[in-house]
Amino acid sequence: MDPLILSRIQFGANISFHILFPTITIALGWVLLFFKLRYNATNDSAWMRAYFTWVKVFALSFAMGVVSGVTMSFQFGTNWPGYMEKVGNIAGPLLAYEILTAFFLEAAFLGIMLFGFRRVSNRIHTLATVLVAGGTTVSAFWIIALNSWMQTPAGFEMRDGVAHAVDWWAIIFNPSMPYRLTHMLLASGLTVSFLIAGLSALRYLTGDRSESMWKALRTGVFTAAILIPIQIFAGDQHGLNTLEHQPQKIAAMEANWNTGPNVPLVLFALPDEAAKENKFEIAIPDGASLVLRHSTSGVVPGLNDYPGNHPPVFPVFWGFRIMVGTGILMLLVSWPAAFFL
Repeated sequence: MDPLILSRIQFGANISFHILFPTITIALGWVLLFFKLRYNATNDSAWMRAYFTWVKVFALSFAMGVVSGVTMSFQFGTNWPGYMEKVGNIAGPLLAYEILTAFFLEAAFLGIMLFGFRRVSNRIHTLATVLVAGGTTVSAFWIIALNSWMQTPAGFEMRDGVAHAVDWWAIIFNPSMPYRLTHMLLASGLTVSFLIAGLSALRYLTGDRSESMWKALRTGVFTAAILIPIQIFAGDQHGLNTLEHQPQKIAAMEANWNTGPNVPLVLFALPDEAAKENKFEIAIPDGASLVLRHSTSGVVPGLNDYPGNHPPVFPVFWGFRIMVGTGILMLLVSWPAAFFL
């Protein structure tokens, strides 16, 4: 098999496994802080029991995220040495900033957060929770800055085939970074909300009627109900940003082959890259133009304008639809649940 394909499979498997854990820790740290602040305000021990239950999940996710993240960082050099030779002047400092500003902060206070409740004052324990939660978010900031720069690079110049920084502000806050960071933080919040709600519901089904279970369940459900409409809006804005800066990606997401107006929104199809057509297509007339251009006559880019320079259509097309379908399902589950709770 082609070494390039093998490298992609290895890196894809690693990063797909890794992202599960930061997605949990980013938002779970803030949920734990919410539990702790509610305990401080009410002196209700049920909030601390909920805290102690979920801090174990946080610790496990944090450890797994660190371990899988280390192997992933090694693969930047082992799998993509040519790429890193060209962009190392940008990627290296951004990764270093993440370690210096976020990882050390989390590592320094994680022990107090996990084991210090009865060993330090309540204020110090609360402060440790604040700093660990903040550290996870700062870590996400730097990683998303690097990932976004890889997608929409800015603030650099190429000299002798190597990228050199010209404007770090433009590098960090590149065109897609605010949208990707917002989308990621909201996705983390939704992941944790449904994780807490789902496991709390399982506890209910197995006979647990404790007050801490109810508090965790309500927290998860109400947080999800609040975040999902915001995420849908943020996703739409991110899509419009992608249309501006990466039109070939939008063309692949919509499986649209020819640039033009009145482009339908394809609900179901089997994209065929060889034939450059969609088989068994089910579509809403003018839908893609309306969503992407806010006009039924809006022009939407087509894949034929980017021969050999667009993502694989089938996985991108279906990955996007699975994501949208999951978001709609989250909305349909969280809002009725919030109403009945």
